[in-house]
Amino acid sequence: MTKAKPAVFIVDDDADFRDSMQWLLESTPYPVETFASAQAFLDAYDGRAGCMLLDVRMPEINGLALQQLMREQDIRLPVVIITGHGDVPMAVNAMKNGALDFIEKPFDDEILLQLVDRAMTEAEKLFSEQQQERELRTLYEVLSRREREVMQLVVSGNSNREIAETLGISPKTVEVHRSRVMSKMRAESLAALVQMNNRLNA
Repeated sequence: MTKAKPAVFIVDDDADFRDSMQWLLESTPYPVETFASAQAFLDAYDGRAGCMLLDVRMPEINGLALQQLMREQDIRLPVVIITGHGDVPMAVNAMKNGALDFIEKPFDDEILLQLVDRAMTEAEKLFSEQQQERELRTLYEVLSRREREVMQLVVSGNSNREIAETLGISPKTVEVHRSRVMSKMRAESLAALVQMNNRLNA
């Protein structure tokens, strides 16, 4: 199965604007998908990498609310806010909520294309990080309850003897559990295991 190409997702309730954006972005190597509402995007999104051009003022679910829903659903797409002059305060709030940038209508096509290139570079990074986190979570879920207990005590800096006393088991048993944790988590060192734990708890 081939991986779907990263796409530019345009979410705007103005049909003419969506059409003009699609036409403009045909000059880029990126597929373009357009949505008339935030809900339409949420219903159709399939988890692929990409970036979003997002209108802040839309009926039902506005741009800021969509950002919040994306965060809750762990949808990590760099967002470029498209805004009218009167919406600048909303755009600033969107930036505070993690948007990559915002651009005011009417705008220079070349500036938008540069923003899209920048957003797509960021998209690849975010997608890669998300994939790594999912793989890490899958590895962690394979650990037994005891192995997770040992892992938490190891990354907190406890020695094998201290872990043995805390859990009421022998130091030799701790060594076995510790070795299994390192193997199952594919951690090459204690420092690597600590970093994994930090990412799991981020």
